[in-house]
Amino acid sequence: MTGLHVTMKDMPKQDRPRERLMELGASHVSNQELLSILLGTGTKTESVQALAQRVLMHFEGINLLRESTLEELTAIKGIGAAKAVGILAAIELGKRMNQLKSEDRYVVRCPEDGADFVMEEMRLLKQEHFVVLFLNTKNQIIHRQTIFIGSLNASIVHPREVFREAVKRSAASIICAHNHPSGVRLQCG
Repeated sequence: MTGLHVTMKDMPKQDRPRERLMELGASHVSNQELLSILLGTGTKTESVQALAQRVLMHFEGINLLRESTLEELTAIKGIGAAKAVGILAAIELGKRMNQLKSEDRYVVRCPEDGADFVMEEMRLLKQEHFVVLFLNTKNQIIHRQTIFIGSLNASIVHPREVFREAVKRSAASIICAHNHPSGVRLQCG
């Protein structure tokens, strides 16, 4: 039988790349599955997974794919400009993330450093904001998130919201801060 290919709808749900990523996490799916997710669809005669495999074979894996150009990608049958641009955008995003240096992160050495980091932005807010700074083991801020926005004079936060994000970010410590829209002061804890 020629011309017959398996579509995502034909595959058991547990074998589909998106579902596998959602269930197992991104680090537990193959390069082919990640590329399949980026491509989104195959062609009339080829499944997205077969297309992804062919792209990886063309570049002999992800190492050479990392240096691919728009012209090289669109020269592959089944990869048009939209798919090529999506792949190039993902590659560039990965490169930029890889280039982030931990030395560039703001270091908190004392409570005032934490307050200074959020003070300028929070002092002008008209509602109470509960903000958490997530720090690594070197007391560098790895993430800042507004967990809750309250009313003029109240902000109710459940600890699970704070700790869920701390666990997700693998934070070694946290700094919680909230403002007083009345202008009295900013509190950190």
